[in-house]
Amino acid sequence: MGATKEHIYKRDVTTIATMAKVFAHPARVAILQYISRQESCICNDIVDEIGLAQATISQHLKVINDAGLLKGNYKGKSVCYCLNGERFNEFQELLNSFFNTTTSNCC
Repeated sequence: MGATKEHIYKRDVTTIATMAKVFAHPARVAILQYISRQESCICNDIVDEIGLAQATISQHLKVINDAGLLKGNYKGKSVCYCLNGERFNEFQELLNSFFNTTTSNCC
């Protein structure tokens, strides 16, 4: 979403859109599933598991990380990734609220 128009939407709306972008690509979902089964992992572990190029995995990790769904710390030159459980819970609550309060009044 262009930064110039983002201000016209409420924060919850932009958060849902950011999170939806993460889950809109099967590689990102696979990456999240893989990371969730590990205590921590580095990009090369994910490359070996998912089968995509390192640069592609890094691009997907950036989208996931920009949404706040990853935590990471440096081990040497590598970043060890794990999931940000608090952010997952926030997203779940936000989506539940969205679906519970958005009803169809269509004919």
